[in-house]
Amino acid sequence: MPELIDKLQETLGPEKVLSSPVDLIAYSFDGTFEQHMPDAVVLPETNEDVSAVIRIAAQHDVPIVPRGMSSGLAGGSIPVRGGIVLSLTRMNRILEIDEENMTATVEAGVVTADLQAAVEKLGLFYPPDPSSIKQSTIGGNVACNAGGPRCLKYGVTSNYVLGLTVILADGRIVKTGGKAIKYVTGFNMNQFFVGSEGALGVITEVVLRLICKPPYARTALVHFPTLDDAGRSVHAVLIRGLVPAAMELLDETAIECIEKAMQLGLPLDVEAIMVIESDGADEESVQREIDAIADICLQTGASRVDVARDEERRAELWHARRSISPSLARKAPNKLGEDITVPRSAIPEAVRRIKAISASYGLPIVVFGHAGDGNLHPNILFDRRDPAQWEKVEQIVEEVFQVALDLGGTLSGEHGIGTFKLPYMRDALGPASINIQWRVKQALDPQNILNPGKVLPEP
Repeated sequence: MPELIDKLQETLGPEKVLSSPVDLIAYSFDGTFEQHMPDAVVLPETNEDVSAVIRIAAQHDVPIVPRGMSSGLAGGSIPVRGGIVLSLTRMNRILEIDEENMTATVEAGVVTADLQAAVEKLGLFYPPDPSSIKQSTIGGNVACNAGGPRCLKYGVTSNYVLGLTVILADGRIVKTGGKAIKYVTGFNMNQFFVGSEGALGVITEVVLRLICKPPYARTALVHFPTLDDAGRSVHAVLIRGLVPAAMELLDETAIECIEKAMQLGLPLDVEAIMVIESDGADEESVQREIDAIADICLQTGASRVDVARDEERRAELWHARRSISPSLARKAPNKLGEDITVPRSAIPEAVRRIKAISASYGLPIVVFGHAGDGNLHPNILFDRRDPAQWEKVEQIVEEVFQVALDLGGTLSGEHGIGTFKLPYMRDALGPASINIQWRVKQALDPQNILNPGKVLPEP
């Protein structure tokens, strides 16, 4: 490694290369509880920097692990095999906001909330809104195809990617797509790299589609005596042709933890609540939609619907939704936040089965997520200092994933695979799909230096 570090410092300058133990520890973890030390950290500032680092890594046959703000929840940016962590946080410029074509061109290290604030000043809108919106970067969002509450109406990150700049495993710089809305020339290379978690190439720049910002929004807090009632209401609303911006489900444990932390007046005598939001260009239409949704929910089991009286209350409700994960620390020192997707009709059955798994192992599983598109986040609460509890967690995870697969769902809707879900990929995809994807990986990265040990099980 000393020879490698010397070469990196000679090529990029010593200020862009970190190798002290203190620095390496800071880049050894992500939003999970896993940790592995890299051998070096590089802080590139240009595409040429990234290209040079990858060429050096290829010459030394050393892994490259791309990293944004490390808010991931699947172990995707942890250097499990050592090597070089390629931190893209210095590549954080908004290169252009093109109002006429309604696009934004940004570097990978731009924080999602910063981009949203910048375009909204111009009356434009970038809808994808992962819960880590104030920390996560656009590059990480693209690499994992992140979603968020608004994806029910507006779609996930992939729906907004028009073009990419990607550095391949041999250091070549490739540009895909562009500002054109229609782009059917050859294979769809944009979607090829979206969701690939840095295993096929390092994404450094992104051209994003923007839309007009909806000026009006109304948000409702809906009380449900049972989780089944909440699940049925999702279908009842959508089958009527209503498509709210968001339908967010929280179970009783999530409600309790948030209320203890924030004292917002959330109900503690129900099994579930949903935060439902309608938005649009016409105030009267938005009001009619939220009223119609309220009526449907009351008809399908809701005990109460409170529409936020003002913007302050609306902001409180969304702050509560985004505060679920940190508030769960009141229940246990550790949590494993999972991410499964099932058909919407299977939500009630999925929740029932997950709660039964929780009861059988004696560990709490908090269920919340984007009920409108079937994306649930079962969070297992435990104390990792207790080996017996950790053994139970590993068994619980396997059973939760099996629930998703049995109900026609899949392992992830937005967090990605990383290392955490790797053992279950063969069951999810089957041998033919795994083989095809490995052939693609080997064609682009024959040395297997780009984020190895992630996404796909070894052939």
